[in-house]
Amino acid sequence: MKPEELTQIAAHTVGAAQRQLPPDLRALARNVAVHYERTPAAEVLAQGFEPDILGLFTGSAHGQELAHDNPSPPQILLYLDSLWDFAEENVDGFRDEVRITYLHELGHYFGWGEDEVAARGLE
Repeated sequence: MKPEELTQIAAHTVGAAQRQLPPDLRALARNVAVHYERTPAAEVLAQGFEPDILGLFTGSAHGQELAHDNPSPPQILLYLDSLWDFAEENVDGFRDEVRITYLHELGHYFGWGEDEVAARGLE
């Protein structure tokens, strides 16, 4: 599937996931930019992440000031090629993985650690 088609499906899926959030979380979620990239950038891999990473939250969690060592605004990166491969090139599986990955990374924005994200079924 073409990258622009994957981006369109992913963006629609993220929008649908946001609409299903409770109103207070929905408002917060819409303040976090979502970027759709084919693969992780070299600097992401240099931080020790695997090349097949599905998504990544960067920036400060909600309610925290921008840290001096992390001055970037919060954002979620979704890696389309990895998500497509993980879904075994199945559109429905891709939608499911985009939704789960988006919500997982959004959980990090809310300040939830890996255990809390997992407890909410977002692993």
